[in-house]
Amino acid sequence: MKKIAFFLLVFSLTVVTAVGKTKRSPLQLWPDGTEISAWFADTSRVDVSGLKHYDVTDYGVDRYADGVQTKELQAVIDRCASEGGGVIVIPRGTFLSGSLFFKPGTHLLIEEGGELKGSDRIRDFKIVKTRMEGQTLDYFAALVNADGVDGFTITGPGTINGNGQKYWEEFWIRRKYNPQCTNMEAMRPRNVYISNSKNVTVQDVKIINSPFWTNHLYRCENVRYLGCFIYAPTENVTPVDPRRGGPSTDAIDLDVCSNVLIHGCYMHVNDDAVVLKGGKGTWADKDPNNGPCRNIIIEDCIYGKVHGCLTLGSESLDDRNVILRRIHVKSATRVLWLKMRPDTPQHYEYVTVEDITGKCGSFLVVRPWTQFFKPEAREDMPLSQCNNIVMRNIKMDCKNFFDVGTSDKYRLKDFTFENINVGDETDAFDKAMIENTTVKNVIINGKSR
Repeated sequence: MKKIAFFLLVFSLTVVTAVGKTKRSPLQLWPDGTEISAWFADTSRVDVSGLKHYDVTDYGVDRYADGVQTKELQAVIDRCASEGGGVIVIPRGTFLSGSLFFKPGTHLLIEEGGELKGSDRIRDFKIVKTRMEGQTLDYFAALVNADGVDGFTITGPGTINGNGQKYWEEFWIRRKYNPQCTNMEAMRPRNVYISNSKNVTVQDVKIINSPFWTNHLYRCENVRYLGCFIYAPTENVTPVDPRRGGPSTDAIDLDVCSNVLIHGCYMHVNDDAVVLKGGKGTWADKDPNNGPCRNIIIEDCIYGKVHGCLTLGSESLDDRNVILRRIHVKSATRVLWLKMRPDTPQHYEYVTVEDITGKCGSFLVVRPWTQFFKPEAREDMPLSQCNNIVMRNIKMDCKNFFDVGTSDKYRLKDFTFENINVGDETDAFDKAMIENTTVKNVIINGKSR
């Protein structure tokens, strides 16, 4: 907890100094030239003070209980919904729970010093029809669930703590015993799962230590994440191997979502930070449960240690109009990662990455992704493609700025590199590898390219 407190202090100071003084970008158009809605310029907080508040300790939930209080907490949510809606308040203290299901008209407020803490026993999480890894299936519900809850809000400054330690240990033991063990075979809940909802806001809350993905949104529209602190440890979670962190703890997974703003957040997790998903498999484009991601902006964020700042894949079909801008990276393995599955028809287009500073392993990565993939025969299999990808105003120290591989399974075209000044240990930049590459004012290791 001391490490988390340190990160929180650094986050609060860094947001003021590195983000608070930054002018908003003059960019008013999406990468494809269409107009960005004024909705994306609004980072004001949702005010829930006018709604009826349901402090859970006023309705039979014990602030000092040692065991799970899932039943008691759910009863407060149900009562709130039946009485016309309002705000479920988690006051100061720690409240242990399994899966909770929010209903239309209900919201969640976690006060200063309050903690909604997940049970470390998987039996406390219901098996429901849900979405995981690009599939619709029966799996464990999250700690906080909201399906079909338009206008849903989660408000801090308190904490959603997934209590992932035992789940992480069990995962790495399984993986050591069976290196082919998949992510889902080690049974783990997520922290937050919001689905089929519009006008969602998650603001000023700490979401930490998730056993699996930290935030997962499926078929949601008009979503804002504002000023959130999202954290999972990146090492020392198991005696099996001290280098291991909390596995698969993605910060925010956007699965068939549109109109999403992630603003002023801190992300430090042992996997990718913001990930676009939508389905996987040879016939994924024919499955009505799958679909595209559209109109995503990630801005003014601070990244601690992550595998990828912005990742398209590994379960993704069709992503368009994505902007990553004005971020500072402390230690990312990759900044922009385009995962190309040989078994899935994929199209990533109109992605802009701009005004990036810090340090990373690889800046741009385009490579085949073959973890647990299952190719099938399909005569009309579309050729995957990445096009109209723009990287500009980049100043970073990189181990490999241009980590790109070609394949007969995908086509790369219309990439732009502009106003770039990077250190690059590998020095592998080769514009000829991508069709119709534009290079303007690119300096690598002090030399113009």
